Amino acid sequence: MVLTGKQKRYLRSKAHHIDPIFQIGKSGINSNMITQLDETLEKRELIKIHILQNNLDDKQELANELSVQTNSHLVQLIGSMIVLYRESKESKQIELP
Repeated sequence: MVLTGKQKRYLRSKAHHIDPIFQIGKSGINSNMITQLDETLEKRELIKIHILQNNLDDKQELANELSVQTNSHLVQLIGSMIVLYRESKESKQIELP
């Protein structure tokens, strides 16, 4: 499934009011973080991740890698914030337009 522009706009508006749950520091992404992201995406469907200033990796590459490894959709990368969405199998909360 690919998100349409209308769906991405809707998800961005939902994500505007939530706080970042995870931070990516200078150590980058590890398997423990991916596991935690998977669990959180299953519970919340929409999450925000903050990239700290001490991380020197390319932000777009980090966002794409997180999206691929968690099997989620990259909704937005703006500044140092990543917004990811994945439809929950058990606790569906967000109805896409």
